[in-house]
Amino acid sequence: MVRAAVLPEDRTDILFHSYDGGGITITGPSILVRKGDEKSFSVFGNYYVDNITSASIDVEVSGASQYNESRTEHTLGIDYVHDKTTLSLSHTTSTENDFDAVSTSFGISQDMFGDLTTVSIGFSQGDDTIRNSTDPLFREYADRKNYRAGITQILTKDLVMNLSHETITDEGFLNNPYRSIRYVNNPGAPILNYSFGQEIYPNTRTSNSNAFKVRYYLPYRAAVQFEYRIFNDTWGIDATTTEIGYTHPLGDKWVFDLRYRNYEQSAANFYSDLFPFEDSQNFMGRDKELSPFVSNTIGLGVSYEFTKNSGGFIDKGTVNFNIDHIQFDYSDFRDLRSTGYLTGDEPLYEFSSNVIRFFVSIWY
Repeated sequence: MVRAAVLPEDRTDILFHSYDGGGITITGPSILVRKGDEKSFSVFGNYYVDNITSASIDVEVSGASQYNESRTEHTLGIDYVHDKTTLSLSHTTSTENDFDAVSTSFGISQDMFGDLTTVSIGFSQGDDTIRNSTDPLFREYADRKNYRAGITQILTKDLVMNLSHETITDEGFLNNPYRSIRYVNNPGAPILNYSFGQEIYPNTRTSNSNAFKVRYYLPYRAAVQFEYRIFNDTWGIDATTTEIGYTHPLGDKWVFDLRYRNYEQSAANFYSDLFPFEDSQNFMGRDKELSPFVSNTIGLGVSYEFTKNSGGFIDKGTVNFNIDHIQFDYSDFRDLRSTGYLTGDEPLYEFSSNVIRFFVSIWY
């Protein structure tokens, strides 16, 4: 029997998300609405808000006060199906007080070999405008391109494998206008001391990542999954991500998810926690996200199906709750809030965060 590609189902998602960790709190709603003709096309729109309160270590060290800001994102898109081919197009705009982003994404996927294999490719173009709330004359730009390809293969009735590749190229102003490096004032002094200076990044960056995913369905409707991802870029960062997960249904209405994720990365070539003197390099950065660090995540998800085939407007619906606890450990980024230490001997920085997502999905 010949089968055509399948459109996403008509649905509405209403989400509340929360992030709390490292002196940063992010909360906000998200609403996704999708509707199609059930034959050839499906359109969707997404409204997403981040309400941010930040007193992060960078803010505290710089002497700035806690700040509050809001980011609003709008996305419109369409999926079009013809026979075994699916075309996807979306446009996203994001606005905050000192940063605007516009991106357009296109993708195509093709089912083949009796629908056992799906090949997909995609491209995204993003344009950013960066401002500085303390300098009304500051305005910089960045251009971002994303190239991706993947293949999903059904190996057996219980085993599905996916391989994917992604290349991202960035050009323009790629650092944060508020962040600073630190450098030693008097290298020959018996007790070191330091001053702050402006970060200087390269204006180009290319990154590549490759991922392998496998999902195995167990006889009692449960499933286990494994993912391994490698990443490298032209700034010298190498990273690996390993994730395992288990999905377990309970009765006809409950589904539980458990997951564990490990992420490890090396430092960028131009990163240093403490530079030896002012202007010691052409490029200098002290962003902790460019430093070597490890993060470990433990997550739990619960889903409850509250109606199914009950007739009327709603076909079915689910209530979903997910929580992730993340521990970050930095091996070359010092906590400058600590006092009583020689320069360069401050305690290493670490923190934990909790990410919560609560949403209701309705199919109709």
